[in-house]
Amino acid sequence: MIDDSAASGADSTADAEPGPRTDVRVGPPKEMGTAAQVVSAVATVGVLLGGMWLLADLLDTTPETLGPAVCSSSDDASPAPRTEVSGARLCTALNRSDLPELLGTPTEQAVTASGSDNESTWFDGTKTVTPEARVELDTYTVELSASSEDLPVADSIAYLGADVQTRKVLGHAAALSSGRTISISFRLDGSDAQSGPGGVARQLLVATDPKDSGSTFELVIYRQDSQRPDDEALFRVAEKVLPTLPGWKPAT
Repeated sequence: MIDDSAASGADSTADAEPGPRTDVRVGPPKEMGTAAQVVSAVATVGVLLGGMWLLADLLDTTPETLGPAVCSSSDDASPAPRTEVSGARLCTALNRSDLPELLGTPTEQAVTASGSDNESTWFDGTKTVTPEARVELDTYTVELSASSEDLPVADSIAYLGADVQTRKVLGHAAALSSGRTISISFRLDGSDAQSGPGGVARQLLVATDPKDSGSTFELVIYRQDSQRPDDEALFRVAEKVLPTLPGWKPAT
């Protein structure tokens, strides 16, 4: 919004309203079984999301009038065999019609939904692919990823922070921990984005099989208003989504 004082030659850029804000997650270090090295999880910045919200405002539309978001990646384009996990398949599993209800926000719907397969090359030439999915609603953002590294949940606990708690999800070993988000605000006048401390992200690492053989799924939730997420919502999502994923072995 430009102040009326601009007509008298005053600098109007100082009065520009802040634009859309988004939180990005900064993950904890996690050991890679390939070379026993510690890496940090990649934080995803929702720049495109900010642009979409701005465009929706300009067109006088809302997410409700547009309908729930659908997964933006194509399963056909995934390099993973159909019997294995891919970002597209994670997105399809996560972006359930009852996801808002599981999160405790039944009147909301998905604003964005996407899946990706992120490839990393380590110093020894080894390549790893991490399938990831992300669904954002008005209140919560939910992220889901898969790891085939030989790193059981029991061995991961040492890298998940001081507040880590051991849990069980449908008979599988699990670890509940906290991470942090970074708040980023975009200004409508085109000036530099501003960043600052965000809120708490709750992270649930779950073994894909009852024996905790090394492969894992990770679910993360955080709130757009930076308040602490509901752990019960995180477990409700885990219990519904994880059994639908390729590679999940039910406990007997």
